[in-house]
Amino acid sequence: MNVDVITERIPNRKAKEIYERICRQTTVSKTELLEQSGMTVSTLTRLLEELTVQGLILESGFGASTGGRRPILYEKNPAYAYVFGLEISRTLSKLVLVDLGMKKMDTRSWTMTAEMTPDVLIRLIVDEVQKMLSKHNINPSSVLGIGIGAVGPVDRLSGTILEPSYFPAKGWRNVEICRQLTEELGIPALLDNGANTAILAESWHQRTQSFKHLLYIHAGIGLRSSMVSEGKVIYGAVDMEGSVGQMIIQTDGVPHRNTSGNYGALESYASLYAIEKAARSALKKGRSTILSHLVDDPEHVTYLHVMEALKKNDPLVVEIITEAATYFGIGLANLLNILHPEKVILGGPLIAGGELFFQTATQVAIRKTYYYPAYQVVFSKGQLGEEALAIGAAVMVMDQLVRL
Repeated sequence: MNVDVITERIPNRKAKEIYERICRQTTVSKTELLEQSGMTVSTLTRLLEELTVQGLILESGFGASTGGRRPILYEKNPAYAYVFGLEISRTLSKLVLVDLGMKKMDTRSWTMTAEMTPDVLIRLIVDEVQKMLSKHNINPSSVLGIGIGAVGPVDRLSGTILEPSYFPAKGWRNVEICRQLTEELGIPALLDNGANTAILAESWHQRTQSFKHLLYIHAGIGLRSSMVSEGKVIYGAVDMEGSVGQMIIQTDGVPHRNTSGNYGALESYASLYAIEKAARSALKKGRSTILSHLVDDPEHVTYLHVMEALKKNDPLVVEIITEAATYFGIGLANLLNILHPEKVILGGPLIAGGELFFQTATQVAIRKTYYYPAYQVVFSKGQLGEEALAIGAAVMVMDQLVRL
């Protein structure tokens, strides 16, 4: 199903502009909209009436008087329609149902095991979508569509997940995920790289703030990045999923786990894989650590074991995490020196694992950033946490309402 069915809900270009301005603000008066848009009073009045009748916006009371009649305030109607957001990652897939205010109404997650092939996951998603619609008494005609933020590389135009690495199940190659979900659900489906949907979510959540240039980095099994400028995702010539992880930080460094990867690549030093590898190596050397009481075989050490030991301030684990975070901070400084974002949002398992990694990495990055302290950058874990990818996928669908 073509996404034009979403964009055509607001057929008038000027109406799209006004609706987008209202969406970007909590509430806004007609006077403010006149100043922002430069439209005539008659044109703006007509557009506001059309959007109100259509149910896209609501009158939400009156603003403060400046001497005359108190101005009517307008806001987006969150109940106009509903959107599904889907995250497909290597360790977890997550489905959320939200209204147009991006308020989460329901959610469901699935662990990505060796049995979670595309066909199995799609069937679970379709069943869960139908259950959520029934549970919340939502007519399918009120659903704008389903957005998908997936591990790349992806082909956004064809809606295809191309050749992602490190999926535990087979079959994740050239998956026409949008076509399959549209056929099963009868609603439009849109696809993008998960890092892009995550930063879309964070950018939308912070839409009333003054940050114009945001950088997002997801640190987990691999490293993924994206950037937003003026509310728009910056796209390259192709989807370079995971390319930030191939940043060379040591030319004669360790070989990458993938033969096509670079020697001395950042993700060989700062990723779940790198941390697990370092912990296993230390155990094999006989280093004293709580980890030896958690597993019988060093090869069985996982990131969860490492996090358990970190909570007990195990000296070896603190050393491993600090070293990985230091390398990550070096890579982060390289990005800051090239891209100059105002704010950097860090997400993923490595960031969620505790303050040690986040604080160490950001402090290293600041020390190695050129023009500091004249150039000030804000670091954040983001406002949406691990739901950013799925929520951002829903934002991607909602944004189609104002697409020309």
